[in-house]
Amino acid sequence: MPIIESQIDPHSEEFAQNQEAMQAAMDVVREIEDKVYQTELSKKERYAKRKMILPRERLAKLLDPGAPYLELSSLAGYKMYDDKDGTGAGAGSICGIGYVSGVRCLVRVDNFAVKGGTITPIGLEKALRMQQIAFENKLPSVTLAQSGGANLTYAADTFAHGGRGFANQARKSAAGIPQVTVVHGSATAGGAYQPGLSDYTIMVRNQATMYLAGPPLLKAATGEVATDEELGGAEMHTGIPGTGEYLAEDDADGIRIAREVMATLPWNQQLPVSHKPDFKEPLHSPDELLGVVPADSKKPYDVREIIARLSDGSEFLDFKVEYDQQTVCGHMWIEGQTVGVIGNNGPITANGATKAAQFIQLCEQSNIPILFLHNTTGFMVGTESEQAGIIKHGSKLIQAVATASVPKISIVVGGSYGAGNYAMCGRGFDPTFIFAWPNSKTMVMGGAQAGQVLRIVAEAKMKKAGQVDEAMLDGLEKQTADMLEAQSTALACTARMWDDGIIDPRDTRKVLAYTLDICRESAARPLKTNTFGVARL
Repeated sequence: MPIIESQIDPHSEEFAQNQEAMQAAMDVVREIEDKVYQTELSKKERYAKRKMILPRERLAKLLDPGAPYLELSSLAGYKMYDDKDGTGAGAGSICGIGYVSGVRCLVRVDNFAVKGGTITPIGLEKALRMQQIAFENKLPSVTLAQSGGANLTYAADTFAHGGRGFANQARKSAAGIPQVTVVHGSATAGGAYQPGLSDYTIMVRNQATMYLAGPPLLKAATGEVATDEELGGAEMHTGIPGTGEYLAEDDADGIRIAREVMATLPWNQQLPVSHKPDFKEPLHSPDELLGVVPADSKKPYDVREIIARLSDGSEFLDFKVEYDQQTVCGHMWIEGQTVGVIGNNGPITANGATKAAQFIQLCEQSNIPILFLHNTTGFMVGTESEQAGIIKHGSKLIQAVATASVPKISIVVGGSYGAGNYAMCGRGFDPTFIFAWPNSKTMVMGGAQAGQVLRIVAEAKMKKAGQVDEAMLDGLEKQTADMLEAQSTALACTARMWDDGIIDPRDTRKVLAYTLDICRESAARPLKTNTFGVARL
């Protein structure tokens, strides 16, 4: 297999400047995450008096010590809806993929210590995305529930789609994918159905409550007076209607029981025996990925420099390299797992589209996962491109991306603009996983181009009216450019759930190896399905 010979000098001044810019962008991400955590920590004493432990402490007790854990969408909802200070990043929950008693699971912990863990529309979108990941990758789910429920300010935006979460739970149970929930606090109205639809429910004594209507609403609606415990307490639910299967003494005990439930499931025993293949580390350190991408987004670079720091032994078999230089396709390995990769060295030409579409079909034929490395302004435009059939050939590529059934993992390493985002398997094309680097930008077009377009359109109207106001045109162009630039940043895009999280470029190889292994295990795993899911009778 050919080896990529890097043309980058990691000791150069330019590399240092690129590295500094990327590190600064990554530091902003970590500062936001830490601010949320510090907000959580500030509530520690308050909840300790109620004998409760904080959300991230619960998570630490749930996960196997030292085992891999990949957090997802940590900045979802950042400065959206009523989040004025940025502490709402995470959208009310901490979610990720980790190991519980040796079983790889999708875990969700309601972050009740920040804004009560209430759910805004983006919080709902995050919850639905986590369910999709668990369902597609056959991952059991463990939820540590304690939330203020839906943010009623946005009830009209969450109610109808909120039902999808319950439907997903029923379908997961019927598909044979176990769901375990520990109820640590209040689960009211629609929130009560989440543990009710779980396969295993654990309730914490003197803390957990589940009811369709709490005592105040019950009194207002029917005149009946009842205590929390009588109406929906843990002892009542586990002892009388059997809504809960296990009664825990406190937070830690509930998590212990959840771990024991997972330990009893023969989840790993159902997989065929597999051996982790030997592999070589890249010849060029993945740590150098901080300095590979130019700080100036307008400056081109070769995507092979990224591949050289991701691939085993920095090996890469370039596909149809003479046919088109702008779209790079080829085969490589990541920790012994074969991967087809598609990257960008510029706009997607007609030849680039046909090349990539053919390559996707070859990967589909051989059941090879595909990695997309986004850095494109979109499809090439102009008379020559139109006459070359860019729409026809671009449509072929989009069809191939949309219909390929192999795992598809996207990393937005630079710009991802216009239909180029679609052709490179952006969020709308349901990649198995999609992550972004902190320098990345995603939008219909660049801010400067958008500003110029609106200026040209407005100027044409002014000329027809017989009066051109240059100052107004300047203002329109700048306002449009600034608005789109602000909306296209990695922070803005991850807040809107356009990806599954911003990752440190240095962690890209580890993240890819982990997610590829999830995909491999999912493909090999048999499921024992049933018709309606497991019901409490």
